[in-house]
Amino acid sequence: MISIRALLLCIAPLGLAVLPACSKQDAPADPVAANSVFSARQFFETTSFGMADASGYAFSPDGQNVLISSDQSGVFNAWALPTTGAAGTPLTASDDNAVFAVSYFPNDRRILYTYDGGGNELNHVAVREIDGSSRDLTPGESLKAGFLGWAEDGDAFYLLSTERDGKNFDVYRFATDGYERELVFENPGLQIGEISRDGRWLALAQPISSANSDIYVVDLQSDVPDPVLISKHEGNINFGILGITPDSKTLIYSTNEFGEFEQAWRYEFSSGEKSVLLAADWDVSYVLHSGSGRYRVSGVNADARTEVSIVDTQTGKAVAMPTLPPGDLASIRFTPDETGLALLVTADTSPANVYFIDLTAQSAKQLTEALNPAITSDDLVASDVVRYKSFDGLEIPAILYRPHGASASNQVPALVWVHGGPGGQSRTGYSATIQHLVNHGYAILMANNRGSSGYGKTFFHLDDKRHGEEDLQDIVYGRRYLESLDWVNGEHIGVIGGSYGGYMVAAALAFEPEAFEVGINIFGVTNWVRTLQSIPPWWEAFKVALYDEMGDPATDAERHRRISPLFHTENIVKPMLVVQGANDPRVLQVESDELVAGIRANEVPVEYVLFPDEGHGFRKRENRIVASEAYLQFLNTWLKPD
Repeated sequence: MISIRALLLCIAPLGLAVLPACSKQDAPADPVAANSVFSARQFFETTSFGMADASGYAFSPDGQNVLISSDQSGVFNAWALPTTGAAGTPLTASDDNAVFAVSYFPNDRRILYTYDGGGNELNHVAVREIDGSSRDLTPGESLKAGFLGWAEDGDAFYLLSTERDGKNFDVYRFATDGYERELVFENPGLQIGEISRDGRWLALAQPISSANSDIYVVDLQSDVPDPVLISKHEGNINFGILGITPDSKTLIYSTNEFGEFEQAWRYEFSSGEKSVLLAADWDVSYVLHSGSGRYRVSGVNADARTEVSIVDTQTGKAVAMPTLPPGDLASIRFTPDETGLALLVTADTSPANVYFIDLTAQSAKQLTEALNPAITSDDLVASDVVRYKSFDGLEIPAILYRPHGASASNQVPALVWVHGGPGGQSRTGYSATIQHLVNHGYAILMANNRGSSGYGKTFFHLDDKRHGEEDLQDIVYGRRYLESLDWVNGEHIGVIGGSYGGYMVAAALAFEPEAFEVGINIFGVTNWVRTLQSIPPWWEAFKVALYDEMGDPATDAERHRRISPLFHTENIVKPMLVVQGANDPRVLQVESDELVAGIRANEVPVEYVLFPDEGHGFRKRENRIVASEAYLQFLNTWLKPD
């Protein structure tokens, strides 16, 4: 289930293309100590990998290949990766739009994949035939489509599409042979969650507010297949859909009904009985099952890291695993016979790599090498999870990166990094953008301001309808925390962020104009009045909850205007780098155009970056390379001590 609070999150590493701008004479880079220093190109020669969809088949029918997404070519494409460790084979060859692998077919080597148009988020689903030809299964100009799941016998699969009205995702059943389709469910305006493998049960969600939601089930075999509410409750309680067990008998859902954090619960379709499945001292993030249902995989968001458990449901015991490198495990996918699995392992100092685990032999084989061989893990910096107090004494969780060699006698400039959302979370793990900046001598504090997810529902809602106010002070107090560190140069601290984080950057420079020396605003909202009136049509199911969180533009326009940096550019006195994707459907280009014009009218240094072939997040490697170099050049010019 997509978080309402995460709708404006960045969806890819940040990147940009530079236009001419005001600047003073460039100051040379001066990384601390004598550590090896690398260019953005070297960092982004790291390859990114992603696994096939959790609801699909990640392995070829013979179990010999793993279906992955990789940007090895510079653009994401679908690849087949042999479990032997041999080199992978590209299955698609896009040199423009990013392609993401979805699923193998269960009985042959056809695959499903998805793509959009230059980051416009109008995704289509296509099939790659065995002969290498491709066919768009969801043709149309203005629709958005997605994959839902497979029928248990493999003779059909289910796709979602907004083709009927542009707003609501309807469910279609496609025949595996010939691709004949039929409409299975016409969506009345709910959020589609999961379909059972026997095709009988459909689970849906209805956001009511940012703190309150319901879940429904539909018996598609009934004479009247209408949604039935199964989460009747009073007060503000969130419910979400985690999945349906492979035997099609049980819905797994999440709820914070019984405490601060999300728990996983069972709902039995036949009886309506409910029971707790998993509860922890943090949010249960997901629950998945192997194809037969024998193995259950769950993840807990434990203080910005993911704790993964794999349980044999026949014995109730944890599955024995061979030794793996330190880091978070992610995207666990089982072989068809369930004797092995593939997964990703990632850490601050190691980008995500694909491993194959032989459960019988208890062996692990690394199938990819993501990091550029010119860079070693010792060149990178591991983060620390820290906390600092804000203006009202509230503890703010954060992730801190300290450059090699930084000390009281060798102080470094610093940045407060603001995540997207509202309601996202900065987490540990590899980021080429962050490591590049840290490698060049910039400390980074990734603040999880109030309103961030992962720290309980009370913390999550502390910024409701107070955006740009209390949460902005958390960012300002992040600067104060950095100033307290003897290895940080307290006179040279900036702020950087993308999406909602970009809004916070612009807000900081507009409403706290002396709080930071510079700001880097990456596709950030600057005019909430317009943004909330121009949300993409496929957000229709989220709109009520989004307006509850941010305020309804019909009634809260005055407050939206008050917290929108665009209407207060006369206050901005510090240099800003503004970044925008021309195809962004969430934060329109006009947001950045007008902000830049307002700052230039102020005769304040501003650099404008327009990326003509990207959207809300930057997917192409070359663009991400230019991105990081632009960040660094701007910071070396305006933030780094002379």
